[in-house]
Amino acid sequence: MRDPKGLVLEVVGNLIPGAKLALAECVVSIDCEETTCEADKQDQFGTVTTDEDHNEDGTIFNYLLDAHTRAHRALDAQHPKDHYPWERNLKAFDDDEVSQQEDGRSFTNVDLYNKYRPRPKLFKAQQIHQQQFQFQNGHIINCSCPWLVVGVSGMNARPGTEMTLVEKKTDDIFQRWTLREDSRTFHLMGNPDLVLAVSMPQIKLGDGKNMTEIQGCSIILQKYKGYSYGVANQKWFWMPEIKVLCAFYTSVLDNEITAANQASVCTFCICKTEELDQPGYSITHASTRQRTVVCLACARALRGRNVMTKLHPGNPFICATGCEQSQIEETGPFKCIRVARVDLSTSAAENSLACWEEKWISLRRETSVQTISREISAAKTQLTVRVLAYRNGAGYKDGQLIIGTTFTSLLATCTQRLGLARPACRLYVADGSLMLTINELTAWAVNETLQEHKPETKQDAQGEDGRPEESSGEIKEDWAKLPTPENDDSEHRLPRVTPEDVKSMDTELISLIVRNPIEVWVSCGESFVPLSESNKRLRLQRKQWLQKQKVLFDLDKMKHKMRHLQGRRVGSMGPASMVPTKSPIQPVVVAGGWTEPSPEEVKLMEDVQNMEMHLSEVQAVLTKERPSIHSKLVSRKRPLYSQPNVKRVLAYLNGDFPDQGSYAWGKTIQELLENCTARLKLRSAAKILFSPDGEQITSWERIERDMLVSVSLGEPFMTSTASRQRVEVRANYARVRKEQGQDATNIVITSRINPKPQVEAPSSFLALLPARDINE
Repeated sequence: MRDPKGLVLEVVGNLIPGAKLALAECVVSIDCEETTCEADKQDQFGTVTTDEDHNEDGTIFNYLLDAHTRAHRALDAQHPKDHYPWERNLKAFDDDEVSQQEDGRSFTNVDLYNKYRPRPKLFKAQQIHQQQFQFQNGHIINCSCPWLVVGVSGMNARPGTEMTLVEKKTDDIFQRWTLREDSRTFHLMGNPDLVLAVSMPQIKLGDGKNMTEIQGCSIILQKYKGYSYGVANQKWFWMPEIKVLCAFYTSVLDNEITAANQASVCTFCICKTEELDQPGYSITHASTRQRTVVCLACARALRGRNVMTKLHPGNPFICATGCEQSQIEETGPFKCIRVARVDLSTSAAENSLACWEEKWISLRRETSVQTISREISAAKTQLTVRVLAYRNGAGYKDGQLIIGTTFTSLLATCTQRLGLARPACRLYVADGSLMLTINELTAWAVNETLQEHKPETKQDAQGEDGRPEESSGEIKEDWAKLPTPENDDSEHRLPRVTPEDVKSMDTELISLIVRNPIEVWVSCGESFVPLSESNKRLRLQRKQWLQKQKVLFDLDKMKHKMRHLQGRRVGSMGPASMVPTKSPIQPVVVAGGWTEPSPEEVKLMEDVQNMEMHLSEVQAVLTKERPSIHSKLVSRKRPLYSQPNVKRVLAYLNGDFPDQGSYAWGKTIQELLENCTARLKLRSAAKILFSPDGEQITSWERIERDMLVSVSLGEPFMTSTASRQRVEVRANYARVRKEQGQDATNIVITSRINPKPQVEAPSSFLALLPARDINE
């Protein structure tokens, strides 16, 4: 970051509205400016452009547009419309494709299958068109597409907003800029406090050093800082000769101070005793009341310990961390190095960095576990093995050369160099054999060497006179040293070296064999993935992606055209025609009008339906054949992971409304109740589950995925209406006691005693009747 040269503003991706901006290395030179017009007349395939591909000012843009924009222009050409005066200066639009079987017989429409087969891309926009801009009338205009300017989408102009390409509007103040020559900054006309700036990259931990990449950083709005140094990311310069907008166009010292503030390096290491107008803070000590001024990096390291006040521009100072007799720690933002001993000026930065890196590497080497173990086992001679490690299932992609003397060190280094999520525990060779020791790796390498350098047979080894020829070469002289089995009936069968035989073999011969790296595949516990299956899977995935992508793109284009046709039909509001008929019931029929689809829409709708049917057939074929691919990758052992029978339900508290519920998961009813207690934040553990109709759920089979359940703490099922009535009763009870006193609710209910009825005595006539008549 201290020396960013040749970085210019560039458009990321296609030249369309909404495209983001970033920094990139300049590809435009002064010599190529004269030949730009001639070079633009031909694309990379040698196709000469026509007059339709050029704009009014001579710039080429037909091949720079995407399919969406070209479709707009094609539809507007068929249906021209009048423009308002403020729309006549705007841009015009230009107009712009899965199966597993090669013959396509499994699909309904073979023409669609042949149309959407993957084909190579025909054009790629040149990078020179994405870097050339012109500053005119307050607009930063792209030279290839003059209707696209650098601005803010909408009115969302605040610090940190990413800049994009927007359509040019003359009256939009959030697209116009003011260039101040003294400070070399572009100020937004809608808010002059905001300027065009580069979003500085974050420090990333690399292999032994902090690595950053300034290229590719996005362009944002940033609050203007009036400092002379430390704000190089806000300095720009437009070069009219080559029409590029150069970033970090300032002095070398300004770039170094900006990089130091971003990387948390004290600026005293760069400027030493020279006072600079830079960002900083002042610290007032509580005991001595002395004022100390520090740079931005030191203030970041001291925050939280003292009260700091930000300095305004125009106050040059020297960071007090490197000064003598300072009350601040001498290390500053560093951990163990004094700031005064580090010289990172322009002339001494590279030498200082190399010196400190060498010292750090030596200290790290002395305290490493490998060095300690090597010193402990220095008296014991160990064989050094070189392996070319790959990830299991990645084929021959991103191999790492690893050297080790023990199997444990090989696994540890593989885990670090390959960036595995879990520690490596297995090594596989090309034929799928599992290697667990150094001797097994060495024995496998020896056997492979025997197969490659197979000794000649007796007939081939004899000369013309029948005598055996003398062996030549270093490897042929040592074949006799290899252990061979005593009882070997086959003359052409080569000996197999075992791990036990490696210990008794000649050390020089083994070193000669294992000097070439052994290709291994590192596993974290999963089974070995064959190389053929891995390559086949990658090819198949790419083929499926290309086939499905073209179908989806064309389907979206057809739907977009359908929406435009429907919009034009509805917008025209064409009247319907009255057609007479011979029917006495309905003598006049309304035909046509803006409510009836046109024949073009009907035909397009049929094409969309055929396309959707073809896409569903493609997806069905992919879903059917995908398990067969992965089934070959699974060994006969038990799989590493198994999908549990987990169900998700929408649970709500008993008596509440269902929309107040939350999702909960579980494999059993008890686990689901515990999860409901935690998700609903209940005051006690949930005990009962009810269905929405009030039926209690006691079996796990009755619970379906995404089912609505009511959770109870032990009380019976209650609807939301009953719960609300219960709350109203309690509220009325509390309201009466508050208004009429505590005794208002002490109501005593006494039952009424019924008086005894006056019953007359039975007459003597009833006594003369028989009992049967009385009962009747």
